[in-house]
Amino acid sequence: MRLLAISDLHLRYAETRRALEALPDHREDWLIVAGDVGETEEHLRFAWDVLAPRFARLFWLPGNHELWAVPEGSLAGEARYRRFVAVCREYRVLTPEDPFVAWPGPGPRATICPLFTLYDYSFRPDEVPAERAVEWAMEERILCADERVLRPDPHESRAAWCAERCRLSEERLAAAAAAGPTVLANHWPLRRDLLTLRRIPRFSIWCGTRCSEDWHLRFRAAAVVYGHLHVRRTSFRDGVRCEEVSLGYTRDWDVARGVEPYLRQVLPEPEGVEEGWRF
Repeated sequence: MRLLAISDLHLRYAETRRALEALPDHREDWLIVAGDVGETEEHLRFAWDVLAPRFARLFWLPGNHELWAVPEGSLAGEARYRRFVAVCREYRVLTPEDPFVAWPGPGPRATICPLFTLYDYSFRPDEVPAERAVEWAMEERILCADERVLRPDPHESRAAWCAERCRLSEERLAAAAAAGPTVLANHWPLRRDLLTLRRIPRFSIWCGTRCSEDWHLRFRAAAVVYGHLHVRRTSFRDGVRCEEVSLGYTRDWDVARGVEPYLRQVLPEPEGVEEGWRF
């Protein structure tokens, strides 16, 4: 029995859908799907139709792509997120809105904590004021599509929605950590120093919040799972293993290998795990 993780399936691609359908049986394993399954309810349903019969338990947490209000006129903001949560519950997939559950398998008796934090543009240099963050990114011709299609309704801004999500998460994580170790799973990296944006460093403002930078210590993380960057990597921060588990767009992985090699084992900790890039 293993706890596995993957993110950024981006099921708009037919090649990825075919590769996911070829995934072998994992009926004793649990799987965290850490956001960016796709942009539509149909993408999410496709994922669960394929994965639910193959895994003992599934977890989902949203990425920015699930929150995109596409096609035009569709649900946006909080209403969109709640609709995706409802779809997950049809398939008995656990979400950030459900009670956290304890890992019953080998390794630490950790509580698995799917999170939804969003971002607040605070992953920027200290000298760049918040109100100039997007302008600062655009100086390098970088603009995330979120600025056009990720609406924060009814919150006044994405940063305000992020603040609310962090407040809710901290309350629940404190209770979970009081009981023992945790596995923190979020679409966006919890720390700035986990970013791997060599070609587009100013994309950082859409990658997380400083609010969560000490959560791995405050909430007794045995491991941290995240995606969003499309750069698979194992890192250690203060002795805590942090796993970037993205599959990504079809240019980011070897389609001929299928999805199976890209499932990352979280628990029990794999033998000989070291910091470094994974391809």
